[in-house]
Amino acid sequence: MTDFSRRYGSWAVIAGGSDGVGAAFADGLAARGMNLVLVARRTAVLDECAAAVTAKHPVQVRTVALDLAADTAIAALAQATADLEIGVFVYNAGSDTRSAEFLDRTLDDHRALVQRNCVSVLEAAYRFGGPMVTRGRGAVVLVTSGAAWAGGRTLSSYGATKAFDLVLGEGLWAEWRDHGVDVLSLVLGATDTPSLHRTMDPGDRPLADPRDVAEQALDHLADGPTWIHGSDNPTGGSPFGSLDRRSAVLAMSTPRH
Repeated sequence: MTDFSRRYGSWAVIAGGSDGVGAAFADGLAARGMNLVLVARRTAVLDECAAAVTAKHPVQVRTVALDLAADTAIAALAQATADLEIGVFVYNAGSDTRSAEFLDRTLDDHRALVQRNCVSVLEAAYRFGGPMVTRGRGAVVLVTSGAAWAGGRTLSSYGATKAFDLVLGEGLWAEWRDHGVDVLSLVLGATDTPSLHRTMDPGDRPLADPRDVAEQALDHLADGPTWIHGSDNPTGGSPFGSLDRRSAVLAMSTPRH
């Protein structure tokens, strides 16, 4: 047993654990000796990720195909893992599927986004974080986004859901830090993932490496409540600093190429 698994437990769940940052978390946690439960919608991609992990690391891997936008998803995940002691829960699902203005998306699109990025996150923290608090050990990582810092054009509902995750993680850190449970709100900027390339053309924009994202988060699990990847001050505040809210929203709404 590694020091990491001794501290947190032998099993980790990665919601959104099929490619990109989720796959990087899978590799990083397996390298630290943790068995994995990988959760995502696409069975084929899940199986590919699981095979890549087990080919490289001597760990057990389960896959659970679930749509985290479904209102029964987290209950189903809890049932599928009822025989395991989950020591780390990473909620990495929730990237936006496309960039569009608020009224150019359907109401069902917005509702699904809120279900996946807010309601399911809240339920996962409750169902899986509760036993961690009772045991006195564990860790929860909520992957959020720089879109959480301020509202922005084409980011209205997405940014709002990510702000929910950011603040939820910070609040849970404050409540659970004295119970042996580490909570980290992981704030990402543009990251080189399949979901980003499906959503936008990054052009010459610099992109973070998913492996670096996961490694930093795992190395700094105990340094919550917030870790801002790529920042010169990763435990600091909003990069908008002393800007008034209107200026921050305008800055967030400026196209980046």
